[in-house]
Amino acid sequence: MGESVSTERIAELLKREEERFEASHPKSKEVHERAGADLLSGVPMNWMTRWPGRFPVYVHEAQGASVVDVDGIEYVDLCLGDTGAMCGHAPAPTVAAIERQLGRGITTMLPSEDAAAVGTMMAERFGMRHWQFTVSATDANRFLIRLCRQITGRSKILVHNHCYHGSVDETVATLTPEGKVEPRWGSVGPPVDPAVTTRVVEINDVAGLERELANEDVACVLIEPALTNIGIVLPDPGYHDEVRRLTREHGTLLIIDETHTLSCGPGGYTAVHGLEPDAMSMGKPIAGGIPTGAYGLSDEVAEEVLASTFWEAADVGGVGGTLAGNALQLAAVRATLGEVLTEEAYERMIALAERYESGVNAAIEEYGLGWSAIRLGCRVEYMFSAEPPHDGGEAAEVIGGPLDELMHLYMLNEGILFTPFHMMALMSPATTEDQVDAHTAAFERIAADLTA
Repeated sequence: MGESVSTERIAELLKREEERFEASHPKSKEVHERAGADLLSGVPMNWMTRWPGRFPVYVHEAQGASVVDVDGIEYVDLCLGDTGAMCGHAPAPTVAAIERQLGRGITTMLPSEDAAAVGTMMAERFGMRHWQFTVSATDANRFLIRLCRQITGRSKILVHNHCYHGSVDETVATLTPEGKVEPRWGSVGPPVDPAVTTRVVEINDVAGLERELANEDVACVLIEPALTNIGIVLPDPGYHDEVRRLTREHGTLLIIDETHTLSCGPGGYTAVHGLEPDAMSMGKPIAGGIPTGAYGLSDEVAEEVLASTFWEAADVGGVGGTLAGNALQLAAVRATLGEVLTEEAYERMIALAERYESGVNAAIEEYGLGWSAIRLGCRVEYMFSAEPPHDGGEAAEVIGGPLDELMHLYMLNEGILFTPFHMMALMSPATTEDQVDAHTAAFERIAADLTA
């Protein structure tokens, strides 16, 4: 936190914003109290309680890069479903494809007409020639881990500290200051001690990675190419070259999870930076908001997977799902990749993110906040430290707390919607310069308030 921001000032402003929020959201409060009778904590999923304020805002409508709540308040949506709505809400080509498919059936357990076309689109865009579809990125990661264990005969996986790969059991793990692997704080009923299944290293720690892989028991390294759920933490130059060299040297497969780093461009971080993974996973935005995940395999890995598949038990082997690859899903993916998340759209989105980053940095400098803004394609994060964190442990030390709560709640009161877990802003094809500038103006106002 910048030295110019006092804890007393943060507490004073937070009290002001809490009162302002409650006074302006009477209908959301009413809906929340009513929902509490039958929904646990009054919400469909418990993480929805993480939104700022004494109760969550309840949505009436979402279109493009805007959300309207039940009180009629309109927000500039920089959250975009924490990447799930990176296309913007209800993109017209995706909606049209969904509407057409709804009249022809949603799920049949049979491949649809779109299947082959979608496979070709995925291969051309992401560089992997062999694809499978799931209901979520969590499932994609879970299935890839099982496949890697099957073909390597090894039991452990390796992840970055403070990674995010959905709710995969093996990845909800962290490093203690002493370097011990343990369940991440908040892990709910871990089925086994993650030290049994998982090795954990910090991003950018090449020596640590080499030490852990030398045990020769790691089936796969599963990583985001940049951390995104503890704030953005970028890889050092050459880090991914070392990851690829060491995984090959130790017979370990490399999985790149592009779910959040699809913000970098049409082919994700992998395409922009020329990475060479053995497998790739993703989800969220590729179907325009319809629940979807996908994983791709290299030729070599696909051959080994096919050779080791128990075809007579393919429905009960722990890889699959009745709704995976359904017709509605594939129709949405085909329209979204073909007509929404285009190269032209990414050019606009990244330019908007640069505009956003420039506005934030100018205000940080003007008011001497001692913060930093970090951009990853069309995704931007501001962190409450003068220098961008170098690894997950450093990022965890500066994320959260009263200042984070204040910034989220203030922005919400100003009509700006952020991801509730961190100060991540994402641009969509529907986002406008005026919306970006609205955030910049709000950021300048709170910067002035904090340093008054």
